[in-house]
Amino acid sequence: MFKKTLKWLGVGLGLAAATVAHAASDYPNRPITLIIPVAAGGTTDIAGRALAKQLKDELGQPVVVENRPGASGSIANSYVARAQPDGYTLVLSYEGFHTGNPVLMKDLSWDPVKDFTPIAEVIRGPHLFLVPANSPAKTLQEFIELAKRKPGSMNFASSGVGSIQHLGGELFQLKTDTDMVHVPYSGAAPAMQDLLAGRIDVFITTPPTAMAHVEAGTLRALAITSNQRHPKLPNIPTTAEAGLPEFQLEAWFSVFGPARMPADVVEKLAGAMQKVITSDEFKSQMSAQGSNASYRSPGELGQIVKDDLAKWSEVVKTAGIAAN
Repeated sequence: MFKKTLKWLGVGLGLAAATVAHAASDYPNRPITLIIPVAAGGTTDIAGRALAKQLKDELGQPVVVENRPGASGSIANSYVARAQPDGYTLVLSYEGFHTGNPVLMKDLSWDPVKDFTPIAEVIRGPHLFLVPANSPAKTLQEFIELAKRKPGSMNFASSGVGSIQHLGGELFQLKTDTDMVHVPYSGAAPAMQDLLAGRIDVFITTPPTAMAHVEAGTLRALAITSNQRHPKLPNIPTTAEAGLPEFQLEAWFSVFGPARMPADVVEKLAGAMQKVITSDEFKSQMSAQGSNASYRSPGELGQIVKDDLAKWSEVVKTAGIAAN
């Protein structure tokens, strides 16, 4: 009886393995859902929709974009972490949410390493140091001086607790010995609206959501947080040129799936994404928005996540930010 049980167990496992293998080789045979962890209109949303549109041609199936904003990306990440690891539910995660949240929040329902399969880095973006058009600060140094004269009375926006805008704002305060109030939003788009209305003193965010406003003069960019000027905004100085060389900030936006995805599905997805991300069309679209197309493989992305967890943990510790 025991031998028969083992025999049938072996047959069952073999059939299961064969089914998984068949499913993987047949992938994809239905639409894929790409979850966006912020409201429509921000950098993540813009990049996700451009990626999804071109992936359809590479994979032969529609890639449906679904926005699930809230809780600093945790609503989207929790949803994908619990999804079937079959390659049909993915998330375009953002560095701050994926590696900032875990060092700031004690009770997350997901783990950035254990609960996800890295697939591909999509874009990287420097940040613009933005103030309202009617701000008294005309330069970065003037803003720093203003903030020092009014400790605790100025505020800075972010697309959520743990976002790069949040951690970048904390890093800026450390580097300049200033004290501002953090105001988190559900994404870059609503934060931008309050900045335009003058309800926010500063927003440090990636260029896609801001370039049109800067060019129109409805927002003022005091600096770009990279080591070189952006070709689309040649008159905006780098932070080094503006007198703060120790403050640089660049964010990645990357695709992840649930943990334990079949290796050949990951390989197929990564290969398709590499073709899109390195295409002239995608690079041109991202450059026009102020970001840089930047493919990294699943293995490279996995290491980036681990490195950034260590980096942001140090910033949180040094800044004395209490985890929620």
